[in-house]
Amino acid sequence: MRKVRTGSGAVAVQVVRKHRGQRTILAHVGSAHTDAQLGILLERARQIAAEDQGVLDIEVPARTQSIDTIADWRAGTLSLSPGGPQGAPVPAGRTAATHSRLLYDVLGTVYDWLGFDVVDDAVFRDLVIARIVEPTSKADAARVLADLGAEAMSYRTIQRHLGKAKSNRYREQIAARCFTHAADRGGLSLLLYDVTTLYFEAENEDDLRKVGYSKERRVDPQIVVGLLVDRSGFPLEIGCFEGNTAETTTLIPVVTAFAERHDLGDTPMVIAADAGMLSATNLAALNDAGLGFIVGSRMTKAPGDLESHFHWHGDVFTDGQIIDTVTPRHANSTVNDAAHRAEPIWDPDEHTNAWRAIWAYSAKRARRDQKTVYAQEARARAVINGERAAKSTRFVKTAAGDRILDEAALARAQSLVGLKGYVTNVPATIMPAGEVIAHYHELWRVERSFRMSKSDLRARPMFHRTRDAIEAHLTIVVTALAVAHNIQERTGLAIANVVKQLRATALGDDRHQRDHRDLPTPSPRGPTENPGQPQHPRTGALSQMS
Repeated sequence: MRKVRTGSGAVAVQVVRKHRGQRTILAHVGSAHTDAQLGILLERARQIAAEDQGVLDIEVPARTQSIDTIADWRAGTLSLSPGGPQGAPVPAGRTAATHSRLLYDVLGTVYDWLGFDVVDDAVFRDLVIARIVEPTSKADAARVLADLGAEAMSYRTIQRHLGKAKSNRYREQIAARCFTHAADRGGLSLLLYDVTTLYFEAENEDDLRKVGYSKERRVDPQIVVGLLVDRSGFPLEIGCFEGNTAETTTLIPVVTAFAERHDLGDTPMVIAADAGMLSATNLAALNDAGLGFIVGSRMTKAPGDLESHFHWHGDVFTDGQIIDTVTPRHANSTVNDAAHRAEPIWDPDEHTNAWRAIWAYSAKRARRDQKTVYAQEARARAVINGERAAKSTRFVKTAAGDRILDEAALARAQSLVGLKGYVTNVPATIMPAGEVIAHYHELWRVERSFRMSKSDLRARPMFHRTRDAIEAHLTIVVTALAVAHNIQERTGLAIANVVKQLRATALGDDRHQRDHRDLPTPSPRGPTENPGQPQHPRTGALSQMS
């Protein structure tokens, strides 16, 4: 929308489309002589604009507009000149500043709508918005916020407010609002958990930042981060651990902190996690806490869990076949009996030394697994024949000083292609096998949340040194993740796409931003770019409000 003075002194409201630097007037809505008329015309212009372009399902309050704030090109004066006497002379028009205020307002509106304004800290709110728009260092966040039209702040101000994050319990307040949002949508019956690592651009370790197992095979100091989300991927709880912490030991502290924070008591919930969380200690702790769990099983457990099937049917499976059976809680337990053709159905009272195990066969997965096994077999034969360098290779074993093909291991791997296993403590009477598998497959949502935090929000690398600063950074990241997830859910667009569409076009290499609401250049012809009165693009009728 564009607002300019006409030759009679009224304010004309126009709907303008800007494409590749060229502006085209789509509609002349009318001319206003009073603030009330201006408000009516602006609302009509918004409706016209909404007909020709997509509209986000996010209600951003419109700013109050006044005729007195529109420059009067006829007299070269402003009705109200900020900082000067009324009617002070105005020099030739020029661009004093540009910003993407619309993007700032949209992100701020969603932030407030989620209830995060309970954190009474405008600087923290701005840092969350800056993290979504352009993840960068704290020192550079002031530039991003200036591009958005926010109030200027110094680096010292940012540091001072981040120091309040722990003492004022920002994490707890944000977590409470995230819990309320998820509970209102009924998303707490299934929770998803995963772990990742965030590395630091640092040379030395300390009590928190330690060198450990890195999925990116890095040797930098790192921390381990556990993320708990609802079934849609909306973040609920985040945990920070030393960089050399084993992934399996992170699940219980995060889930316990979540349950205690919200006083869940005996609220029924099911936690889904991948096979990396499969440990006897974790499963027993979850079960003792009255929580259900669904975790991926390891392929090494398949021969024991499916002993009856292999004994009676061999390694023949049908596409889509599901076998509901039991798996021992401990390695020294025996729960399957191959003398019985039927697989035992898990009962929590009867099978106290076992969990419920579900194995599913997929022909598509089998084809993919078969290619992997063939490639590993070829590599093993090449090592045995001396065609490849000798190293730890699957299906190769040493006998009498010679490397030979491990025929038994190869046959076992061939018999397991296409299988995928799941372990749970939810009885079949409550959750059928197909539903267990479907819930486990929801884990891609927490993986997507991690990808969003690492790519779109760039949670890594980190440059903080103290634990409090690192925790404050994670609080900003998880809050930004919640805002970004909600926007994606409501618009159906990736957060990067939303930011790109709402952010103004870049000005040069300095990455300063240009606002969509460009000021018109005064012209002797008046406010319009074409001679004569502009017409409505669809009806051709003149549109004027006097």
